[in-house]
Amino acid sequence: MSGATGLLAADRLCIACVDLLHVDGAAISLILDGESRGTFGSSGESSRRVDDFQFTFGEGPCIDAIATGRPVLVAELGHPHDPRWPAFTAAAVADGVRAVFALPTTIAAANIGVLDLFCTERGPLSPDSLAGGLLAADLAALPLLDLMNADVDWEAESVAQGSDGWSELASLQRVEVYQATGMLIGQLDIDATEALARLRAYAFAVGRTASEVAWDIVERRLVLDDDARWRRPTSGEQGS
Repeated sequence: MSGATGLLAADRLCIACVDLLHVDGAAISLILDGESRGTFGSSGESSRRVDDFQFTFGEGPCIDAIATGRPVLVAELGHPHDPRWPAFTAAAVADGVRAVFALPTTIAAANIGVLDLFCTERGPLSPDSLAGGLLAADLAALPLLDLMNADVDWEAESVAQGSDGWSELASLQRVEVYQATGMLIGQLDIDATEALARLRAYAFAVGRTASEVAWDIVERRLVLDDDARWRRPTSGEQGS
């Protein structure tokens, strides 16, 4: 199976979850070192966006599911007595999500991904839907593994030379963020960690995802200045 076929299989699995499990959206997150690194598959753009909030804010049910190795089932997102993930929760609720169910995906005894199921109404999954979701999370390991074994073109500047396969896959999944980070490194003379932190901070401040802000930087619609302010690029910068 090629890398592109693996991505398509992941999307199809998410779409099947929506059709069969009585949920409104689904996404498969790739998790490395306890952090969301990319949306590997989704049932649609709205689910991809909600999943991307977990990367943008560095928090969310999928992060906790990987940390604990257990499903994280949230039947009422934003419940006043549940203080978890304040930034993610606010963004997801604003996008119409009212319940999230994060189910870990395991490869070779390692939790490497999460199947997130999204609902627009509050309430738990039925026992049958939960059982089906756990099976789908197991099946999500197959396209992840196929993509890891596929021959992928790693010529993009954002992919670090000499990195291992998982790191390369992570870079591929959110290549626009790594491209934008590279641009900020050159423009502001800062390291990669600070560049990514500034991108995320700006996304948080304006209520957008990191990927959306990254595309604006890459396509030169947005410039982050040295003092973390932003401005629209000049005509010369747009053409450079």
